[in-house]
Amino acid sequence: MINKIPVALGVLDSYFMMGSMGSVVGEKVTRLIETAFEKRLPLIIFSASGGARMQEGIFSLMQMAKTTAALKYYQDAGLLYISVLTHPTTGGVAASFAMLGDIIISEPMSLIGFAGQRVIKETIKQDLPEGFQTAEFQLEKGFVDLICDRKDLRNVLGKILSMHKKED
Repeated sequence: MINKIPVALGVLDSYFMMGSMGSVVGEKVTRLIETAFEKRLPLIIFSASGGARMQEGIFSLMQMAKTTAALKYYQDAGLLYISVLTHPTTGGVAASFAMLGDIIISEPMSLIGFAGQRVIKETIKQDLPEGFQTAEFQLEKGFVDLICDRKDLRNVLGKILSMHKKED
């Protein structure tokens, strides 16, 4: 519950394998989305991830499509998904469910992106803009809707949920 409004809430734990997404994480996120759909609850997912678990191979990468498909079904039903990005939110998580929120909130100065700056710079053979991949840069470019300090997050989420609350 956030301000007495029931929600489906998921949190990636950066203290366990840097919050990376493997087959179990993908399954748990998908089940959370399905439960939110069945119960018609707003969905909030806090992302913190260093990417996909490459040691799991294709099973890890498949979770990007799996979670994205579940979210499409959920959002097509007109249900609210709020994505909260923490530091860092990168890799397969950033390339899938983390960036698909109806509303995307980031904590200040969070690193957000798919690949690392070194890989991108070497690939495109160009210098990257100042502050590239920070929450502030993402806000400026329209990829993030709001930057919010963690201490203010409960109130901000409560206001958003109140505005989107569907009457029974």
